Amino acid sequence: MSDELAENQGLHDERRHHDRSRLIVDVFFDGQDATGVASTKDIGAGGLYLNTQAEISEGAVLLLRIPIGQKQIVVNAEVVYSNPGRGVGVRFEGLSDEDRTLLEQGPS
Repeated sequence: MSDELAENQGLHDERRHHDRSRLIVDVFFDGQDATGVASTKDIGAGGLYLNTQAEISEGAVLLLRIPIGQKQIVVNAEVVYSNPGRGVGVRFEGLSDEDRTLLEQGPS
């Protein structure tokens, strides 16, 4: 990993208010002229990182469908940073208490 990329990732880690876990799932996203399926391995109650080559700009709002075990979380998320050609970091908007608990507990 380049020093600049590692440094930028460190800055994002410091701004997080929720722990992240290494749960690998495919997330369905829709918004800002981009629709698709992206993988994530970095997810928490505050947001996640989508691995995607789609060009999605900071500030875009996406509708996400996240499968967790036998359930599915549907939530809006704002793109807070973008690594063009690699992925985007998003912050959940209006995540319900039930869905927050589900993310914190992980799949059952």
